[in-house]
Amino acid sequence: MVPLSFYLVLSAFLFGCGVCGFLIKRNIISIFMSIELMLNAVNLTFVAYAAFWQKLSGHIFVFFVMVVAAAEAAVGLAIIIAIFRTRETLNVDRVNLLKL
Repeated sequence: MVPLSFYLVLSAFLFGCGVCGFLIKRNIISIFMSIELMLNAVNLTFVAYAAFWQKLSGHIFVFFVMVVAAAEAAVGLAIIIAIFRTRETLNVDRVNLLKL
């Protein structure tokens, strides 16, 4: 059986990779994927604790986080496509919605 600490270290590593990607990358798609990576790291933590304590509540939280992530993906990708069609770039530094 794998100890809980291994799952938590893996989850912290994934979350750290997501934070670094969010802070370093300049492409909107890369930033979006980094946010999804952070959400998956949190899901891994919820599932690890739920298995450790043998409770169902962690799995229920994961279900709700996955629903929110799916809605975010649908709305976020629609916004990204709209930005690309109007600005013809996905670089965060070049996209300024307050200017025409």
